[in-house]
Amino acid sequence: MDREPSRKQVTHDRIVETAARAIRRGGFAGVGVADIMKEAGLTHGGFYAHFASRDALLCEALERAGTDSAARVVTAVAARQARGASALRALVEQYLSESHLVSTENGCPVAALASEMPRQSREVGQVAAGRVRGLIAAVQRALPADAAGDSAAVIASQMVGALQLARALGPNAEGKALLAATRRALLAQHDAPPDR
Repeated sequence: MDREPSRKQVTHDRIVETAARAIRRGGFAGVGVADIMKEAGLTHGGFYAHFASRDALLCEALERAGTDSAARVVTAVAARQARGASALRALVEQYLSESHLVSTENGCPVAALASEMPRQSREVGQVAAGRVRGLIAAVQRALPADAAGDSAAVIASQMVGALQLARALGPNAEGKALLAATRRALLAQHDAPPDR
């Protein structure tokens, strides 16, 4: 028998979801407790009823951002695979898509936050490292069984870097061309074209 979540749990989830979007949108430094609470429609004073510290919120928000982003990728990859793409092709095409280019707030937290991750507290850094490992594991699962042992880390690095550079260029022809070139290069090296 499923129990409905308590009012406190619903409020807690709303704060975490708000923070998960905010860290991808504005970075770790752009996440102030007062701003998050206000965006969540709550008062600043209620924060400590839910979290022991700002870092505790950042950890939960980073986990949520990763979980939500991964779920969206899984759905999109499955749709591409249903149309005949290999798992790797589907993952690369989704991750390096124009829609991911413009959806920083809902996209991969690793691409949104990688340059800031080393400067966080140890607690937040451990969660961040887990998100990086999760991305590499997702690439590993998409690779054929005979792929070289370090291929997943290399491909994940190239995907994250390409997305970050494309975002720096902007959602314009130049940024889109960078994504397209990276997709072509990765797939030419690691995936045979789908049967036509």
